[in-house]
Amino acid sequence: MNHQKIALLTDSCADLSQEFREQYNIFVLPLRLLFSDGEYLDGETITANEVYERLPKELPVTSLPSADMVQKIFDEIRAQGYEHVLAIHLSAGLSGTYNLVRLMAEENTDLDIQVFDSGSGSLGIGMTLVQVGAMIENGCTWEQILQAVPEMLARTKVLFCVDTLEYLQKGGRIGKITAMTGTLLQIKPIITFGEGGQLTNTAKGRGRKAAVERMLSVFAETCPKDVPFVVAVADGDLPEESESLTEYLRSKLPAGTRIVRGQIDGTLAAYVGPNLLGVGFQVVPQVLR
Repeated sequence: MNHQKIALLTDSCADLSQEFREQYNIFVLPLRLLFSDGEYLDGETITANEVYERLPKELPVTSLPSADMVQKIFDEIRAQGYEHVLAIHLSAGLSGTYNLVRLMAEENTDLDIQVFDSGSGSLGIGMTLVQVGAMIENGCTWEQILQAVPEMLARTKVLFCVDTLEYLQKGGRIGKITAMTGTLLQIKPIITFGEGGQLTNTAKGRGRKAAVERMLSVFAETCPKDVPFVVAVADGDLPEESESLTEYLRSKLPAGTRIVRGQIDGTLAAYVGPNLLGVGFQVVPQVLR
């Protein structure tokens, strides 16, 4: 029971399954995808799989939610009797969603709204929400949650093995020559969220298998050694590879490590392309240990 009357709010780039959304009653603001045949709401009027199918033919323009959409969700939260709102959104280095929600929060003074820039995306956000949901279930106070969230976000790392450099080049995140060279040499970059929440290259592998192995090597090197952590696995329309990766990690991780799975949303797919595989970790806050 949520006796603390705390609502959780995020956007469609959190990549949480419907099961997690329902378990913790998470409110989700969909980002917008603009295709030639109209505007779609990510995860609501268009699925991630439908975006993947369209990508070879058309790259959509991505856009943050409208102010009206934000106000509508605040009204819904208020109508359900919540008094506090914890909002965690896609990195401000990639989207204006965080700043929009922060500004709209200032106009809804009857709700105690705290808005966080995740500095990350996908299950980097999702892991935080799942852990905060568990804190609420365990009876943690609003103050305890606000104290724990910054540490969780600071000690989060997500890695993505990208199948092609084409979409990063189209989005202006790498140069054309770099993309052409990488394609010719079958270079598969491993990207993460760097300083300022921007996508940045952290490693690479020549060929898919080598790249996934390198991603797992970086993951193992950077995982906390002194505290428990939650693990995330995300994929861009690669459910079988995601399942295999999950089982591999389960065999290697300490017993009882929680693994959160999700599918890469349409917005992030437009940034990095399909056939993506990701893994990440986040420390478990002290109150949940």
